[in-house]
Amino acid sequence: EEVLQYSGGDLVQPGGSLKLSCAASTSSISGSIMSWVRQAPGKELEWVSTIRSAGPETYYSDSVKGRFTISRDNEKNTLYLQLNDLKTEDTAKYYCGRFKGGMYTDAASYRILGQGTQVTVSS
Repeated sequence: EEVLQYSGGDLVQPGGSLKLSCAASTSSISGSIMSWVRQAPGKELEWVSTIRSAGPETYYSDSVKGRFTISRDNEKNTLYLQLNDLKTEDTAKYYCGRFKGGMYTDAASYRILGQGTQVTVSS
């Protein structure tokens, strides 16, 4: 079983910023295409962003493009997501995902790792 440590989730006001991280301790992410996906209360899992195994190619959903930035540090075995100009509709639990096949833009194409981190955007 993969063990991951998430950090960075918090309560923030609209317009604020956060940086999420997902650090793997029992497996390597270096050879994998990785993603962030999110799930808002009562909604389905939503794909947010993907980064290729060696970078620099990155992909974003239209809802976060220009506001979020995905990155990775393979030496630290860690995936990051910088969230800027946060909106109330960004409120969700955010998860790392490891690509297992299919379309990059489909949340079902990723194996969700760990328990995620909660981001709440509210005034």
